[in-house]
Amino acid sequence: MPDILKPRDAKDVEDAVVWALAEGKTLEVAGHGSKRGIGRPNQSDITLDLSALSGVTLYEPEELVLSARAGTPIAEIEQLVAANGQELAFEPMDYGPLFGDPQGAGTIGGVIAANLSGPRRIKAGAARDHFLGVTAVSGRGETFKSGGRVVKNVTGYDLCKLLAGSYGTLAAMTDVTIKTLPRAETESTVMVFGLDDTKAVSAMAEAMGSSCDVSGAAHLPVQVMGDLQGLLGEQPVTLLRLEGVVPSVSHRLSMLAALLKPYGLVETLGEESSRSIWRTIRDVRLLADAAYQPVWRISTAPTKGAALAQAIASETGAAYFFDWAGGLIWIAIPKSRDAGADLIRRSVIQVSGHATLIRAPAAIRAAVDVFEPQDEGVAALTKRVKDSFDPKGILNPGRMWAGV
Repeated sequence: MPDILKPRDAKDVEDAVVWALAEGKTLEVAGHGSKRGIGRPNQSDITLDLSALSGVTLYEPEELVLSARAGTPIAEIEQLVAANGQELAFEPMDYGPLFGDPQGAGTIGGVIAANLSGPRRIKAGAARDHFLGVTAVSGRGETFKSGGRVVKNVTGYDLCKLLAGSYGTLAAMTDVTIKTLPRAETESTVMVFGLDDTKAVSAMAEAMGSSCDVSGAAHLPVQVMGDLQGLLGEQPVTLLRLEGVVPSVSHRLSMLAALLKPYGLVETLGEESSRSIWRTIRDVRLLADAAYQPVWRISTAPTKGAALAQAIASETGAAYFFDWAGGLIWIAIPKSRDAGADLIRRSVIQVSGHATLIRAPAAIRAAVDVFEPQDEGVAALTKRVKDSFDPKGILNPGRMWAGV
């Protein structure tokens, strides 16, 4: 058999898994491979390439629902829904730029498997919150369905929530159904200049607590701004995004600017510049520079994010920025043998957060915990879930944790 299996349809996927079970082979479940660098290095015998399972199978804009085969490029889906005045509200990021790959290579199956979401998560939720239904093949070689094509679906167990974020370790998804939502008519961004990390977090908290309905809140220290300095200047900048119909955005823009005026110099970005900068933040292009090789994604309480990032940076010289009003820290560590894993794990435990190593050489990803280490009870539960779906451990073995 070849090192790559490329099924043409869902039945081929089932046949491939059944064959792997019979032959004692393990499978790397992949689409276009844009997120192959996330997780522990591949330990599989053969790649199950799902990229040929492509195409939208159902789209009903008036019902706000779309179904597509798992290998459908996310760029194709976004283009389709945009043409109908809609969007994927969870704003999935594109990992291509961070890994030095072309943008737009990700698939809808990969987006769901990694539970991707962008800056709008603070308002709209993550990918799993928009994941309505799935057809998939388990590691037992059995095809199963979960959910449906309506938002309020109560049939059976909600396996969609379980598969979202499982990185292909439980099942190979062949078809997914997601919710779409109307796209905002316009957007604008309020910028506050010159704030340190702590004051920026306070400003973002005040904005999020207001009636301005903020859909994005980020803070960029000077050291990560790079090419954005031509647009934003040479001071730290705190960004608050507003979306909606023109009269509403205009009114809320005035309200938010007045609210944040005590913090410092306030200016605004128009629609085109606003969309551009939030795509840059969404795709973590600010840390794409290869000079900072290991990149971590840290989640914690927004009130603790500033101190956490500063503590790590003071010991490592790391570059970082904040999203989700300070609750998400993207941090790049200068090249090191362990990617600063011990320091980051110790620091994150102190603030009850969690960290994922997103970008690092394979040797580092094999030597350190990529995903947040699990305590004994959670690890046992994870193993039982894995055994239920994939008792022989043939799907993406060890992708998230060793032995799982």
